[in-house]
Amino acid sequence: MTRPAAGSNTTGITLSDNQRLNWLRLIRSENVGPATFRDLVNHFGTAEAALAALPELSRRGGASRRIRVSPIEDAEREMVAAARAGARFVALGEADYPAPLRHIDGPPPLIAVRGSTAAFAAPMVAIVGSRNCSIAGRKMATILATGLGDAGFVVVSGLARGIDTAAHEASVASGTIAVFAGGIDRLYPPENGPLLERIVAAGGAAISEMPFGWSPRGRDFPRRNRLISGLSLGVVVIEAATRSGSLITARLALEQNREVFAVPGSPLDPRCEGSNRLIKRGAALVTEARDIIDILKPLVGDLFGRPFDGEAREPIEERPGTVAAEPAENDRGRILAALGPTPVEIDEIVRHTGLALQTVYLVLLELDLAGRLERHPGGKVSLTG
Repeated sequence: MTRPAAGSNTTGITLSDNQRLNWLRLIRSENVGPATFRDLVNHFGTAEAALAALPELSRRGGASRRIRVSPIEDAEREMVAAARAGARFVALGEADYPAPLRHIDGPPPLIAVRGSTAAFAAPMVAIVGSRNCSIAGRKMATILATGLGDAGFVVVSGLARGIDTAAHEASVASGTIAVFAGGIDRLYPPENGPLLERIVAAGGAAISEMPFGWSPRGRDFPRRNRLISGLSLGVVVIEAATRSGSLITARLALEQNREVFAVPGSPLDPRCEGSNRLIKRGAALVTEARDIIDILKPLVGDLFGRPFDGEAREPIEERPGTVAAEPAENDRGRILAALGPTPVEIDEIVRHTGLALQTVYLVLLELDLAGRLERHPGGKVSLTG
């Protein structure tokens, strides 16, 4: 892993081809999510060393069977598939990685990007809403996306039918980013293929953290929604029913300290019940793009040209030669006794047990890889089942 030379106008790390392959293998291995990935590399120094440690870690954590480690052949095939699709993998900490994503819980270590990463440097706003939207809702999405684009914002959405499609179509020329719930080669819905090609040709981008060939399932959409909100300074909701994925995006935005906006709708239209409720609970009411711009302008500067400017988590940086000592058996027992079905902060476990932070993290990794640990927002953890 290298860093740019002094005086370079880029920041961050740069992975070698071999490191990128190992990062891909690690994040595709069983029971390895973004937070587990970070802890593994921090403990073992490199993704390569972490890969070698996975079977023993899961055994010590009490796994009932051998953990599946992603084969190098699978990662190589995914790299080839990405190249054929005109996509590439960008790592957390690299200059082209979207800066706002570094500020969320569990940022994906790798994202597949098709199109230009230049759009990531602009301030972004998400527009989400009903797939089965009204004519008025679609028109409102078009008006807001056009106004935001004219003001220098890039529009983020999920390329779904309805509101998402209208928002993307209105911002193709000014810049838009589509976030996939499945692999970046698994467009959903398929009829938006021509729109995706227009987005990419115009300098926008499509991104995904999911494997190539992965068809999206219901539970993948909330995971995708955290990226939509995480990329953005604010989320605009248009026509969201009470049990809407758009409300999940709004909730995630609040957890990520983003602004939430909502367009009011008829109280007689069930498609607007959720978005109207957001306004009652404090979301900013929106009737024109200026309502959004006036609130977000102080966050990005007069020219909207400044990158996202919050406190980011440290990038994952490989440090070859790092050695993590194996915890003593009684240490594991003390940590297990401190855990239960109720989520607790890791710092609480450290204080309660009196053990070193590194020891606690390593035991939690063992439990995580064995499928016995559940991670929660805010860095909390609990035992499964």
